[in-house]
Amino acid sequence: SGQVRGLCGTFNGDQHDEFTTPEGDVEPGVAAFANAFRAAGACPALSPGLPDPCDGFPGSRERAEAACAVLMGPAFQ
Repeated sequence: SGQVRGLCGTFNGDQHDEFTTPEGDVEPGVAAFANAFRAAGACPALSPGLPDPCDGFPGSRERAEAACAVLMGPAFQ
C-alpha cells in the first residue's frame, strides 16, 4: 500500500489521485489518463467518450441483452 503508481492506480486509500500520470498530473477522466501512458504511434489515442462495446462485435448485442435480462430478472433481485 502506498508504494505503487501507474495504470493500476496509487493504492494509498485516496481515490482522488488514482489517475496520476507519469508526469505527476492527476487526470479527471479515464481516456486522458490512459493516453498519458500510451506509447507514441503504438495505438490510436482514446477519445473522451467511452465506446459502445457492442460496436466492435457485430451480432453480439442481442446475446448481451439476453444475458443482461437474466441478470436484471427476478432471480437476481
